[in-house]
Amino acid sequence: MSKTIYATGKRKTAIAKVWLKPGTGKVVINGLNLDTWLGGHEAIKMRVMQPLRLTKQDTAVDIMASTLGGGYSAQADALRHGISKALSLFEPNFRTILKPHGLLTRDSRVVERKKYGKRKARRSPQFSKR
Repeated sequence: MSKTIYATGKRKTAIAKVWLKPGTGKVVINGLNLDTWLGGHEAIKMRVMQPLRLTKQDTAVDIMASTLGGGYSAQADALRHGISKALSLFEPNFRTILKPHGLLTRDSRVVERKKYGKRKARRSPQFSKR
């Protein structure tokens, strides 16, 4: 029974499409393995693998993902969100492990839009008394 689970993770403007299936612990993102995709960013790699380590599935499932939008850090967080959602669909008991760590919550903080008459979203032009 080789069921493939699909989930989508999001963060800022980054989107990660995640396919999870039983396997040997292979992680492929945009056709590259995790080490090639993230280079020397060890802390971000650990953040991506966090849901797998918490549920002890780092050698039990294969992950294939594609990411788009945002930067590599936001993409990594979107990937973490997608993996968490896929794991909770894969095994409903994992939800109780992932939820307290906030891994199933979508981080909804996005860049505020620029307003008319302002230099940025909130920054006003410099005031001159004379």
